[in-house]
Amino acid sequence: MEYEYWHKQTPTSALYPDIEWGKPEQRSHAGRLGIIGGNKLGFAGVAESYATALQTGAGQTRVLLPDILRKTIPTTMTDVIFGATNPSGSLAKDALVEMKAIGEWATGILLVGDAGRNSETAIVYEDFIREYSGPLTITRDAIDLVKHASQNLVERPNTLLIVSFAQLQKLFQLVYYPKVLTFSMQLTNLVEAIHKFTLTYPVSLVVLHKEALLAAANGEVTSTPWDNPMAIWRGQTASKAATYWLWNPAKVLESITASLL
Repeated sequence: MEYEYWHKQTPTSALYPDIEWGKPEQRSHAGRLGIIGGNKLGFAGVAESYATALQTGAGQTRVLLPDILRKTIPTTMTDVIFGATNPSGSLAKDALVEMKAIGEWATGILLVGDAGRNSETAIVYEDFIREYSGPLTITRDAIDLVKHASQNLVERPNTLLIVSFAQLQKLFQLVYYPKVLTFSMQLTNLVEAIHKFTLTYPVSLVVLHKEALLAAANGEVTSTPWDNPMAIWRGQTASKAATYWLWNPAKVLESITASLL
């Protein structure tokens, strides 16, 4: 059975080659990506995302970390600002000032995770999401941190969630979406579910299932064969997607899909 809203990409057949060909040659035209994450126990995902974004071609990349990490960041991270840290070692409520500042500077924001599980950090993330209106990509444990704001997330335009299958299951439950997702479901059934979900809500999704990376926006779905889940869990996939989206803010699905090759 063929679905007119399902578009299949392969490593040798790009769905949207114009996106790759239209990559800005000058950094001044390539957008500014702000990356927020990290806690005292780790910022590997943040560091990897920073390097990936620059390598992919973001015009400028700036990172916001808890100030407890000030003495431990690698010298390769040259554009870093610091926010207040709570006793758990994550961003405190007073860091909202710096979060707003990076939001005003950036043309796109990536909440990449390593954020810890602190309730104060969850609140400051939720406050930032509510106040920031630009392109926003959220992935890894940052998804779990803001789960109590799931309804706001799915109703927010300019939002891309790069999730695990379990996180997508939880999201459907939290917004009382009337479709049960199971790990054993056929790929076609999941394609249909996220097609309908992204018709219902303005949010965009990326999820891995049965060795296919699915991207969905505005009811359209693309699939790309995928055998590297670690690239997703380390934040590389989200960084590339967020960077491509900087160049084509009105073409979220095309940008995400092109970034996957």
